Amino acid sequence: METKRLILRRFTESDVELIFELDNDPDVMRFINGGAATPRKVIQDVLLPAFLRDDPNHPGHGFWAVIERQTEKFLGWVSFRPVDSNPAELTLGFRFRKTAWGRGFATEAASALIHKGFSEMGVQRVVASTYQDNWRSQRVLERLGMTLIRKFR
Repeated sequence: METKRLILRRFTESDVELIFELDNDPDVMRFINGGAATPRKVIQDVLLPAFLRDDPNHPGHGFWAVIERQTEKFLGWVSFRPVDSNPAELTLGFRFRKTAWGRGFATEAASALIHKGFSEMGVQRVVASTYQDNWRSQRVLERLGMTLIRKFR
């Protein structure tokens, strides 16, 4: 899938280092696990296999590496997965390198997935969550047209 500035592609087994670098930036991981690094073994044995898993019954679900078209650099990832095995309700997720923050890449990538979901996949609802203090992710969700339903700590 492509947008004006981005290429969204499925992950491959050779992407271990890209995920390792992303998940070892304390600022990137701050609202995920308090800033702790993800061990390479966890990425190799748990995360990447989950990113590679493709459900032939639900094409379009899963994880995509986000690549900047102009530089061909890995910026992060976006995900689109069913909520409680319901293919009509998907949860949106994203994680980007600090160098990509504030440049609209997360909004652009997520918007492409949401458009594909509603126009091609029969999606009826998209949900997402973020920590209360993660204002950057909250702004992305707002720019996507999502509405805050509830707050919790």
